[in-house]
Amino acid sequence: METKSIMIVGVGGQGTLLTSRILGGVITSAGYDVKLSEVHGMAQRGGSVVTFVRYGEKVYEPIVEEGCADVLIAFERLEALRYAHFLKKDGVLIVNDQRIDPMTVVTGAAEYPENILEDLSKKYKVMSVDAMAEAKKLGNAKVFNTIIVGIAAKHMDFAKEDWINVIEKTVPQKTIDINKAAFEAGYAL
Repeated sequence: METKSIMIVGVGGQGTLLTSRILGGVITSAGYDVKLSEVHGMAQRGGSVVTFVRYGEKVYEPIVEEGCADVLIAFERLEALRYAHFLKKDGVLIVNDQRIDPMTVVTGAAEYPENILEDLSKKYKVMSVDAMAEAKKLGNAKVFNTIIVGIAAKHMDFAKEDWINVIEKTVPQKTIDINKAAFEAGYAL
């Protein structure tokens, strides 16, 4: 199997790191070598958080080169735009259709771009979902990232049961049921 590369991008506090741990757990349980690398901007101030996940028979380095990601999971529209150039030509971009203004927009130093998803769709295979709205339907806005994981799982070669087992072992004990429901909701979208 050739090495696969996945990027998870978001804003501090969106659960990017938990998502990468779930992904790493599923890949490891399938018997692949996996390397994770996390890059934090000003995460605690709503800055970018980027996680690289590479897996295969033997992976020597965790960093994903530009134009090499098979899947880009973005928890926010602007983050999708910012990192889309990392996708392969036939890569898949999974985007949470949510707007979180970075400090430059909040302070008025920059404008938040319009039509991000439309522009990205001209060049990439984009799947967008308002995961926050879906999470609120489940009664917990915090599980929007697990909904995205459910969508991503549909595009990866791991059994649904493996994802659920890893979610049970990875998320905080008291949130297992809501996270499993969120995964199922995303998987069904």
